[in-house]
Amino acid sequence: MVEATDFRSAMSLLSGAVNVVTTTGASGRHGFTASAVCSVTDTPPTLLVCMNRAARSHTHFIENKILTVNVLGAHHQHISSVFSSKLSSAERFEYGNWTELKTGAPVLDDALVSFDCQIEQTQEVGTHTIFICQIVAIQQSQHDQGLVYFNRAYHHVGQAEIA
Repeated sequence: MVEATDFRSAMSLLSGAVNVVTTTGASGRHGFTASAVCSVTDTPPTLLVCMNRAARSHTHFIENKILTVNVLGAHHQHISSVFSSKLSSAERFEYGNWTELKTGAPVLDDALVSFDCQIEQTQEVGTHTIFICQIVAIQQSQHDQGLVYFNRAYHHVGQAEIA
């Protein structure tokens, strides 16, 4: 049997895009930083997002049935830190410029790309919920450098912008 600590240590060597996943509803706007996001299929365009059930905003995502995956650029490291901090949900949204697309979930204006989604299915596995999300709108920016998390640290990937 593989120990949880060994698994987490091994997974730290799997590079992952850094995302801020957001939702909105009667209880307000909520969001968290996630690297567990990936494509499922392009027909229909679908993503999966994993969220710890112990997260304080978990219930809001379940109730709202919508979310937006905001893929962060290299210039968003501070936004990632804010959305993984102890700040309240309202305080988190004081950072960055936020708009909305079709579902109304918060969209970070200058994210590399934002996937606006309806949550179609949920599956509980261990400590997490897997959200299967059909994409209903996409917004892309002109930034060309992404933010990834590897070996427990942030790194930049892509073309460096020329000043």
